[in-house]
Amino acid sequence: MLELIHASVRSSAEELRRRFAAAEPFRHVVIENFLDDAFCRELMAQFPAFDPARALNERGETGRKAAIPELARLGPAFERFDQMIRGREFLDWMGHVTAIPDLLYDPEYVGGGTHENLEGQELDSHVDFNYHPRRRWHRRLNLIVFLNPEWEQSWGGCLELLRDPWTTDGARASTTVVPLANRAVIFETNERSWHGFRRIQLPSDKQSISRRSIAVYFYTKDRPEAETAAEHATFYIQRPLAAHIQAGHTLSAEEVEEIQALLERRDTQIKFLYERELEFSALISGLTHSRSFRLGQMLTWPARALRQLWRQRAR
Repeated sequence: MLELIHASVRSSAEELRRRFAAAEPFRHVVIENFLDDAFCRELMAQFPAFDPARALNERGETGRKAAIPELARLGPAFERFDQMIRGREFLDWMGHVTAIPDLLYDPEYVGGGTHENLEGQELDSHVDFNYHPRRRWHRRLNLIVFLNPEWEQSWGGCLELLRDPWTTDGARASTTVVPLANRAVIFETNERSWHGFRRIQLPSDKQSISRRSIAVYFYTKDRPEAETAAEHATFYIQRPLAAHIQAGHTLSAEEVEEIQALLERRDTQIKFLYERELEFSALISGLTHSRSFRLGQMLTWPARALRQLWRQRAR
């Protein structure tokens, strides 16, 4: 079903492959007119309305981002899109463009599907989880297809691919992608593929607009050893203060609001990490008080004692 991809894109596989390989800060390619024009319009027309029940964050609170992973159930166009990306022809095409063979489609769309972000929403810079949570596959690629008929860079919400999420200077965003309809981004996911977007701030006459996209993640069963890391969840880094916030600077009302928002986000993240630490400590406590754990401690005592003795002699 590659006919759903625009003919000009299908015929440009070699050029896309070269651009993907040479891109910085990590391998990626931005593709204009990714889908057949008429098909893209069908997807936009069938995009689901914002559902607060689909907008729960990590703390179970209703936020301003809704995600629907059941892509094939959203309408005929989404069903056709799902059929295309699961097909071997499309997976091989993606594998050729990215030089990552044997790609796997995720029928569960874990973390993916339709994404809709409302006014005020932002996405902290992050590195994605690196293993499928149930299938134990290596996460390798993200495909994002934007479905917004109009968007200005000044509105925020533009995808940023980052070299360094901690810096505040001009090198922070190596690539900025305005999320206009039928623009697609394919980028690799690894331990330095930092990405996110700044807070959406729409003009007063555009408040009915939302940031809409389809996100699809691809996997492989194996990965080069040099690129393999211990399993982890998604890592988020809160955006730092703007570089011009210095001693002697008089804050505007907008800057005060921005600082308050950043502090609130940090407090929320700290609370989340605190609660997760409590859950982890409770789990470890339960394990350490179990009979099987104590038996394991007894059986491994000789090896641990020898290791401790070796460390003392090595000092």
